[in-house]
Amino acid sequence: MAQQPLWAPPPPMSNTEVVPELDLPAPGAQRRWTILLRWLLAIPHYVVLFVLEIIGFFAVVIGWFAALVLGRLPHPIAAYLAGLLVYRTRVYAYSMLLVEPYPPFAFDAPGYPVQVDVRPAELNRLAVLFRLILMIPAAVLQSLVVSGWYALCFFFWLIALVLGRLPEPVFGATAATARFAMRFTAYASLLTAAYPKRLFGDESLALVERRSASRPLLLSGGAKVLVVVFLVLGLVNIGWSSTVSSQDNGNTTTNARTNATSTNTGGPGR
Repeated sequence: MAQQPLWAPPPPMSNTEVVPELDLPAPGAQRRWTILLRWLLAIPHYVVLFVLEIIGFFAVVIGWFAALVLGRLPHPIAAYLAGLLVYRTRVYAYSMLLVEPYPPFAFDAPGYPVQVDVRPAELNRLAVLFRLILMIPAAVLQSLVVSGWYALCFFFWLIALVLGRLPEPVFGATAATARFAMRFTAYASLLTAAYPKRLFGDESLALVERRSASRPLLLSGGAKVLVVVFLVLGLVNIGWSSTVSSQDNGNTTTNARTNATSTNTGGPGR
């Protein structure tokens, strides 16, 4: 009997708002040498992603104009952007120590433990027209939580290196960050009409049968605290960057004025 694939892209949905879902396996033991070299091992994927993202940018631009006319993404563009979303999410999950198996260099990998359920659907043309404006709040939230995760990722790497696995609160908070980033990208790419939501997990879906460790995503108290810490650190990082940028601009302006004054007076010592 032929083996059935573990996952296959669902058909496009009509007039239905379906939130993209991320399926992750439960946190388990990982080989320490793969943890030690994780970010080095991921470099080839980021090189490939760089090229694919350039193509994806133009696909989104073309898809935006097409969606204004058709009320949906053309199938070839939707297929490419959905495949890119799945591939990007796999690479990020691997880099964030959520899984150990090395990601394949392919859009379609039904046997890989990280899967994304995204269902391109009919789009509201008005929402498409103002998509850049509508996505600003989610973009800010996504930027904060991801920036906060990066601020602590070295410590998570050390913890995983010592324990040989991610502790449950770290796994939950990291999964929540990866899922929200995936949902934001899907919304920004016009793959879904569903606004990014549920950064703090799916407590309202606690009674739903679990399909994976992240579907529904049930966060512990420690994981929720970590998500809050990510957001706070993201705010601190943005504030710090703004302060440094302002100081640099101020110093540049002061130096320019000093140089101009010196030039007008014939320079120092005259």
